Amino acid sequence: MDGVYVFCSIPNGDLPDLAPIEFEDVKREVYTISYQDAVMVVADMPMQIYHPKKKNLMMHQQVITDVMGKVDSVVPISFGNIFKSREDIVALLKNLYPQLISLFPKIRGKIEVGLKVIGKKQWLESEINKKPGIQKKQKTVREKSEAAGYFDRIELGEMAQDFFKNMQKEVENDIHNALTPIAEAEQINEPIGEKMLLNGAYLVDRKNEALFDQKVNEVYEAWNDKVDFKYTGPWPAYNFINIKLKVEEPS
Repeated sequence: MDGVYVFCSIPNGDLPDLAPIEFEDVKREVYTISYQDAVMVVADMPMQIYHPKKKNLMMHQQVITDVMGKVDSVVPISFGNIFKSREDIVALLKNLYPQLISLFPKIRGKIEVGLKVIGKKQWLESEINKKPGIQKKQKTVREKSEAAGYFDRIELGEMAQDFFKNMQKEVENDIHNALTPIAEAEQINEPIGEKMLLNGAYLVDRKNEALFDQKVNEVYEAWNDKVDFKYTGPWPAYNFINIKLKVEEPS
């Protein structure tokens, strides 16, 4: 049994020709369902729970990327939302209509890019070893027995956490704050892993994309002996849109 899988929403108007996708060796047409000035980009897909496996995520992103290349305002819908019928999609559009009509002009011509800044192990170790309090505490932990050193290890862990928080603040001041004047909006997300010093998302007007790229290159040149950059995009504005959908449970 097929349901209707939702990828994203776009304004009504000159609707683009969209490339089909392949799912489980079956070619699926990507099409649109409209309600007044809003449209959902959808495909008929098996009515099931969609797990975030790599191939499923790539399928979802493939369609949105195709739409982004042809439409100026794209509101992404999170992965894995499938509904029972086209009538349900029309009902969804009616429900979301006020939000969508408000969002379309705000994100017109804008993209999201991501920047993750990861400290190089050798540099982080050299910086943490410069802290006399940490060096002294490390020596104390090594010299004491396991039982006697328990609270010292807790204190050492707290000191290391404070060190990383200070490093994250330094990266925020030097790197993140250098990028925000060019962005329309910005967001710092939780770091992933102990060496990540910045996990930033930036909403950028397409006309400023080259300028933003140039600034990323400039700050990288200033920091490349200390950190690695993971610069990704363009993406739809996932971090700057908050739309909650009720997912249909497969019967």
